[in-house]
Amino acid sequence: MIEKKFSFTRGNEKMIEKVISDENVMINHMVLPQGTGLPEHYSNSNVYMIIVRGQMSIKLGEQEVQIYDAGDIINIPFNIKMLVTNAHEDVLEFFVVKAPHPDTMVK
Repeated sequence: MIEKKFSFTRGNEKMIEKVISDENVMINHMVLPQGTGLPEHYSNSNVYMIIVRGQMSIKLGEQEVQIYDAGDIINIPFNIKMLVTNAHEDVLEFFVVKAPHPDTMVK
């Protein structure tokens, strides 16, 4: 078999799972019910957030909070302070693609 298969968990409960982590890329899958979010942190690579359901509220650096919808893909550069939350009724589900893998980034 040439290809590799990866799976992610389906659900509505809060979940943060690493789906792929190899020498090329890191892909995480996240589900955030209303009122939940991620701790404030700095991006540790070039980050793409792919929203597959719900709405994401995100504060980057000193910007005002922006809201993005299912179907949006957000690119966040390396070393940007970020705060991701779900302030909306619908469950937020998204994938985070980090390329290159954070272990290869110069700190």
